[in-house]
Amino acid sequence: MTAQLDREHPRSSVRTTQDGEAQAGDEQRSWTGETSGSRSSSTRHAGPITSRKHALRYWAVMGLLGGLSLFFTVGILSFGNPMPFGSSGYWLIAQMRIETVVVIGVVVFCQAMATVAFQTATNNRIITPSIMGFESLYVAIQTGAVFFFGIAGVTMVTGLPQFLMQAAAMVLFATILYSWLLSGKFSNIHIMLLVGVVIGGGLGSLSTFMQRVLTPSEFDVLTARLFGNIGNARAEYLPYAIPIALVAGAVLWWRARRLNVVALGRNTAENLGVNHKREVMLILLLVSVLMAMSTSLVGPMTFLGFLVATLAYQFADTYSHRMLFPMSMLIGYTVLAGAYFIMRNIFYAEGAVTLIIELIGGIVFLIVLMRKGRL
Repeated sequence: MTAQLDREHPRSSVRTTQDGEAQAGDEQRSWTGETSGSRSSSTRHAGPITSRKHALRYWAVMGLLGGLSLFFTVGILSFGNPMPFGSSGYWLIAQMRIETVVVIGVVVFCQAMATVAFQTATNNRIITPSIMGFESLYVAIQTGAVFFFGIAGVTMVTGLPQFLMQAAAMVLFATILYSWLLSGKFSNIHIMLLVGVVIGGGLGSLSTFMQRVLTPSEFDVLTARLFGNIGNARAEYLPYAIPIALVAGAVLWWRARRLNVVALGRNTAENLGVNHKREVMLILLLVSVLMAMSTSLVGPMTFLGFLVATLAYQFADTYSHRMLFPMSMLIGYTVLAGAYFIMRNIFYAEGAVTLIIELIGGIVFLIVLMRKGRL
């Protein structure tokens, strides 16, 4: 009967088939965010950029951050420079200030990439790499040097060999912790984080005990070293810190697509063919290298990474790490360079830069924690 009707009404059959295909095509395009007539600029679809409006907002924020970064960079180099612009004296003074700009850039690069990658590996946007005890180890090394050798101990932990030894100690500490807790019988990243918190707390208590028996003069000298300070960095560290940080950052950038998969969780990543444990261990190793460079260079900055990562998630609104990394670095540079410029040239309180950042970062942390209601 159907064959007879098809023979009697071939045009109707063809029309029905074409209408069905057209309807199926419209339904498929509706799932992908397209309409039969034209694409709407506000229609969402799969991908790191979900709509034209999303793309415009992302690049507008990047442009604004780039402009602010350039403004603060020029301000640091030029504000208060007594020599005429373009003269040899002007460039001589500006060259001395370029070291500060480079240090800010290196610190922001390390903190931003390390925090975003660490939160991806742990699948938690609240905790930061500081939870693993990097800063507690730095404080313990500095305090121990002053405790055993007095004020002269400060000079014993400054210099290129000491800088490399501190960084190597932090990376070795983290590597032993990762390899032990992620490859053992009770392989669990949450246990690793808990052990890191306990070790960090123990080192902090040991440092506090040693600080209590120091003389007032020794304690004052030590305190200046324990606060994160851009002025703590020395130019001789940069030729070693920059290549190491760039290599670690380049590996994270190269494996950004794997980071996107790791962010989906262990079960999903393994179902997609990614060795989740190996990827997490590699990410944590690279994070430890970046954090070691930043902490050894300028000292502890607990909430800087959390602040820039949280703002990057809000402004970028994407899962793509190749879009999150640049956004977080620009936000971090704008915040740190802006705070340094304002506090140095307006309030004449250069040492308070990190205190202000820690205060703002701590407030943002509490706000995010209260909104989420959980860790």
